Amino acid sequence: MAEIELKTAPVDFRFPTTNQTRHCFTRYIEFHRCMAVKGESSGDCEKFAKYYRSLCPGEWVEKWNEQRDNGTFPGPL
Repeated sequence: MAEIELKTAPVDFRFPTTNQTRHCFTRYIEFHRCMAVKGESSGDCEKFAKYYRSLCPGEWVEKWNEQRDNGTFPGPL
């Protein structure tokens, strides 16, 4: 049987505390900025997707996706 390796986002010294809310939000924004610049067909942004998916609760991501679709997302994209 193949061994499964679990990973999360690497340490980011911009976020030194245990509360990772800002880290989650920043990685989400970095992913969408990367997608806007490089396009959806580029695999370069996938690392940011892995990071925010491992840090952010699914409910937050769903809400942010809805806000982006509605044009009401509060972050700088």
